[in-house]
Amino acid sequence: MFMHNKRLQYTVRVAEPNPVLASLLLEQFGGPDGELAAAMRYFTQGLAEDDPGRKDLLLDIATEELSHLEVIGSIVAMLNKGAKGQLAEAAMSEADLYMSLTAGGDSHTQAILYGGGPALTNSSGVPWTAAYVDSRGDPGCDLRSNIAAESRAKIIYERLINITDDPGIKDALGFLMTREVAHQKSFEKALYAMEPNFPPGKLPGKPEFTDVYYNMSQGDGDMSGPWNAGENWEVVSERAEQVAVDGGDGTASVKLPHSDLKILEQMAMRTESAPTGDPITGADLGAGPGAGATTPVTH
Repeated sequence: MFMHNKRLQYTVRVAEPNPVLASLLLEQFGGPDGELAAAMRYFTQGLAEDDPGRKDLLLDIATEELSHLEVIGSIVAMLNKGAKGQLAEAAMSEADLYMSLTAGGDSHTQAILYGGGPALTNSSGVPWTAAYVDSRGDPGCDLRSNIAAESRAKIIYERLINITDDPGIKDALGFLMTREVAHQKSFEKALYAMEPNFPPGKLPGKPEFTDVYYNMSQGDGDMSGPWNAGENWEVVSERAEQVAVDGGDGTASVKLPHSDLKILEQMAMRTESAPTGDPITGADLGAGPGAGATTPVTH
């Protein structure tokens, strides 16, 4: 059960309207790393979670993300207040109103389609989609994904803070950015409260491949570090040892019924390339000066 409190989790103070900034802030309203995506990700995970501790954590944070959605939506609405009134009452000249709405971002779409209200889109006007919710139903996998999501959201908030000089907006965005840090800490603690927690899922990796590092990109810039060197790793650099690592011949095969095999042989014969001969092509006939010869010319 949800119960709404009319007071925001954090006070919104906007110095002046700015439709362009409002359109950029929509990235955290209806974008892939925004508050709605986070709320839906954690809410659906929480509903399916059997562990009481993780369930409580996920539903707590999901509900807080809805509060953050309300803060961002309120900032967007305040930034659009001037444009909303001007559009509704036609108080400005057509040219001035047009210029104010097309100064940048997606502000014109917000104003015309949504009347200045916060739309469930990202900053480019792309509608929100449930495809942003990338849960897999495994706590080890989902908690790692949640940690990454909070990290991405923090970076987006940093960038939004850097593009505004409105002190009230900077303050509110700073709060939201900081809560991403707190959530990341909670998810990290929840992940490491499971022992073992790596790798995600139940099945272990194949031991003959788990500690192998394949040095596939070779040349200037080769580097060694704890990610590929030391007692935890067997480094394979020889090209011949990087193929058919299972001991097979490295080809793809399938056992086909005789009837299918016969049909495939017929198709192969029908579509076989002729290794001899050099037919005249359309490129030969249409080639102009400087095109280069495609077929030997005989005189």
